[in-house]
Amino acid sequence: MKKYIAGILLVLMLIAPLYAVSGFSITIGEATNNNSAYKNSMLNYFQSKTDKNITGAEIKVITASEVNNVSKNVTGLVYPPNKIFSCAMVDLSYNNGIKVIVDKSKVRLVTPQMYANALESSGIDRGYVVVSSPVPASGEAALAGVLKSYEIAVGKPIPEEAKQASTEELYLETQLVNQTGQSGDKVAQLFRDVKNQTESQNLQDPAQIEVIVVNVANQMNINLTDNQTQQIADSVAKSQQVKANLTDFQNQLQNVSQQVSNPGFLEQISAFLQNLFNSIQELISGQ
Repeated sequence: MKKYIAGILLVLMLIAPLYAVSGFSITIGEATNNNSAYKNSMLNYFQSKTDKNITGAEIKVITASEVNNVSKNVTGLVYPPNKIFSCAMVDLSYNNGIKVIVDKSKVRLVTPQMYANALESSGIDRGYVVVSSPVPASGEAALAGVLKSYEIAVGKPIPEEAKQASTEELYLETQLVNQTGQSGDKVAQLFRDVKNQTESQNLQDPAQIEVIVVNVANQMNINLTDNQTQQIADSVAKSQQVKANLTDFQNQLQNVSQQVSNPGFLEQISAFLQNLFNSIQELISGQ
């Protein structure tokens, strides 16, 4: 009897993490969270962008310390708590690649493709992402919230070196927009094409990647300085180098995405748990 019950408990322990992960999460910047009008406006905005009831989402406040932990070594910027406004929603039931919606009325600089590029550098290749802010924002700090939303939705942390690589990439893209006068979409496409070619050739040496950067930039009629070319190559090389540490996160991301995109999956687990519970009750009552 004890062995039977122990076996049931073991099964419950194994499947509990799967059942607990919702694949649907929201992060609220702490400055927004401290203002009820701002918070409600963000939750209403997210509700307008999904057919799901956001009351079922896991909601977490993203703090200045969490943002600064990643960004301070990349951008050199340190944000106070009253400046963390950006918010994000992630839904892993969308399994047709990455779809990013950016509230352009509030997020002025970072484009959907920029976020998608940065996410891919963190091992993320799927999901529906919405980014907004109750007040005008450039959008760079929002990446910390987006990554945290993924960690909540997946139920597994992203390696810190991958977060830093994606933050560095996003920041560099925004710098190049200002420096070159090119649009955010065009700079994002430059990075995407360079990363695709680098990955297809399995390169990690910045010197070899520089050749690709020059060729792609010339094809797109983007004039880059030698320093800008080197910065892009170094950034892409770093994202390539951290990929080896992303296998566990990517596997969990794929598993959760498959689970939540199959509505019947959780129902089957629920029925299974109910049957186990009934079995345990019968065993106990029979003693």
